[in-house]
Amino acid sequence: MAQGLSHRLGAPALHYWGMSPTLQSCMLARGISPRVAEPLSFPEAAMLNHTLVAIVDDNQPFRESLRKLVMLFGYTVESFPSAADFLASRLVPETDCLVADVHMPGMTGVELHRHLVDTGHAIPTILVTAYPDEVVRDQALKDGVVCYLSKPVDDDDLERCLRSALQPGTPI
Repeated sequence: MAQGLSHRLGAPALHYWGMSPTLQSCMLARGISPRVAEPLSFPEAAMLNHTLVAIVDDNQPFRESLRKLVMLFGYTVESFPSAADFLASRLVPETDCLVADVHMPGMTGVELHRHLVDTGHAIPTILVTAYPDEVVRDQALKDGVVCYLSKPVDDDDLERCLRSALQPGTPI
């Protein structure tokens, strides 16, 4: 278990190899089975949003933690270990929002965003990074990235960015 990162899910939630008790109870409250992360037959499960958020990050524990967090926000989530895996999937045209790591082997999150725009898939994009850089951030925001967040990602900041990405005109 790494240093605690999430105030909403409990200190170890974002880099916890297992399922924290806090995360389990949050998932149950939202109608999501903590064992397999599938919707339960609770009435709350009917309220889940079918908006697809794709997460692309080469760091498996962070990717999985972020996937669980975004699911708790009520979105449908698919995660990928690389930009190439995301681009090879059939989900690119169906993706409503992309959350991508800035620094990944092969294609970076910035390059992925540019590639998507250049190929006609202007997916609202949120970039996350463990190595914030003002020059990269400024250029990414100029290129149309919705948010540029530093790891550890604050739950509330991510939720605001997702809302802004999915509902244009919503202030961050």
